[in-house]
Amino acid sequence: MTETAFKHMRDLPSTHLLGTGTPMCAGCGGLQAIHQIYDVLGKNTVFVNAAGCMTLLSVYPFTPFRGSWLYTAMASAPAGAQGIRDALDILIEQKRIDKNEDLQVVVLTGDGSAYGMGLSATSSAMERKLDFIYLCYDNEGYGNTGQQYSDATPHAAKTSTSTGPGGYPGFKKDLFSIWAAHKPAYVATVIGAESLDLARKIQKARDIEGPCMIISLSPCPTGWDFDPSLTAKVGKLAVRTGIWPLKEYENGIITHTKKPAKRPPVDAYLKLQGRFKHLFEPKRDEKMLADIQTHVDAYWAEVES
Repeated sequence: MTETAFKHMRDLPSTHLLGTGTPMCAGCGGLQAIHQIYDVLGKNTVFVNAAGCMTLLSVYPFTPFRGSWLYTAMASAPAGAQGIRDALDILIEQKRIDKNEDLQVVVLTGDGSAYGMGLSATSSAMERKLDFIYLCYDNEGYGNTGQQYSDATPHAAKTSTSTGPGGYPGFKKDLFSIWAAHKPAYVATVIGAESLDLARKIQKARDIEGPCMIISLSPCPTGWDFDPSLTAKVGKLAVRTGIWPLKEYENGIITHTKKPAKRPPVDAYLKLQGRFKHLFEPKRDEKMLADIQTHVDAYWAEVES
């Protein structure tokens, strides 16, 4: 295993490869992560971008990427990645391009595609042992079309299609475990607010051959209803409260890469977001908050047992 190049914050790249001035929302947690991920991967990368928020990165005929970018329908990105990987391998085999001209193939999707309508194609790509990185920016809803609920929406969150007094009645799908069940080369959770953890995992995924699956929780000011200046704070609280565990799967083993020493109550995370406002106003919903806290506590109790 390659030793990490990122031991301290000073080891992180000091300049961004991704261009500025994109139409993305102010404070986008997905863009925060992608800036850092692209810096680690380098410009010899082709992004296969499924329909979603990050489609806005391209305003035809330009993109902010230094390298290549391909747009696909929401459910088709892994199939597009397969075609690109096959084409690159053929060109290398025929000596039409040199090995050092090879590109890292990266699928870029939101949670609507990753957790839902694109899951079948993703499953097949993992079964075929496709050599690619799959990056899901998880803003817990269909953010590009008005924040309808998705399979990634957490319990009790209000969305444009979950407007009842209790918010979304379902529970967030455990995509990490679903992906790990396929036994790919690597699975990890990351967040842009934890830069060192993110950089180490992306370096590892870059250097591993085979399917490498990354889920990045992406705080969304417009969909989650918080001030864009709070993106990093919301992200750090997601980790500190235990709502978003940072972990990785490799060789059949799951490792938690950051365990909160003392977890604040989930309230600290929830009350910053308007989508959970109904849990605190006009009257504090003790039962719902206790249910969410119990769910988080049970997860960490199992981890620590």
